[in-house]
Amino acid sequence: MQAPAGVRIIELDQATRIEVELAAHLPADPQQAAALVRQRLHDGGEALQRRIGHAYQGVADAWGLGIAKIPAVVVDRRYVVYGEPDVLRAVARIDAYRSTQP
Repeated sequence: MQAPAGVRIIELDQATRIEVELAAHLPADPQQAAALVRQRLHDGGEALQRRIGHAYQGVADAWGLGIAKIPAVVVDRRYVVYGEPDVLRAVARIDAYRSTQP
């Protein structure tokens, strides 16, 4: 996605990517694997907790907005353009539409 500074980008696969990071190269033994994941979570500290929280909040926000496919650009929680990865172009399309509506 191409977006200007200050625009919120939600990556719906971010939570999965974090889970993959946490699960990378785990031993076959379930107890050792669980211990290693706990250690990785501990080592990641508050920064990792924030990343996880933001990732899942983004998914919840997109779901709440009814996003049906990606990429999607949403303006004012009311207008959406699907399939346009350039935020400025999508916003221009929304502005053009809004200018024709009473």
